[in-house]
Amino acid sequence: MKITISGKNIEVTPGLKDAVESKLGKLERYFTPDTEVIVTLSVEKERQKIEVTIPVKGSMIRSEQVSNDMYVSIDLVEEVIERQLRKYKNKLVEKHHGGGIFQQEFFDSAQDEDEDDAVKIVRTKRFGIKPMYPEDAAIQMELLGHDFFVFSNAETEEVNVVYKRKNGSFGLIEPEFN
Repeated sequence: MKITISGKNIEVTPGLKDAVESKLGKLERYFTPDTEVIVTLSVEKERQKIEVTIPVKGSMIRSEQVSNDMYVSIDLVEEVIERQLRKYKNKLVEKHHGGGIFQQEFFDSAQDEDEDDAVKIVRTKRFGIKPMYPEDAAIQMELLGHDFFVFSNAETEEVNVVYKRKNGSFGLIEPEFN
């Protein structure tokens, strides 16, 4: 496993580097040696944030954790990544897919998915999608009091999603077909 650590508004000290490598190193047994793990540490005011991204076959395992102590954030991110790995393992096992970047121990590990970790869809909604511009979709989202809104983009005729970001601004998700 290759861990790449960078810092934004923070110097990556040997202590921080050791903490990240120690925590995420616990996951090394699951991945092949050439698996890339991208870690970004950042500080904004009192917010100590760590972002971890692990590209996997056709998807991505990612977590972002924030606290007032970087070492606490590092502990939290490791727990979330491990939980995501359990979910991803069960998905692969259920669909009988090959693991790509995972070693056999990942599938053989005794940590099966907890009941709380199971993905359960408890409600399905259906609604008509009208063509509209992203700005109009953002207004509609605000009127509904939602954090996101799915719509047909009048400019591109594709399904898009507008969403509210943590800082109060808006984001737009557009599909990209490979």
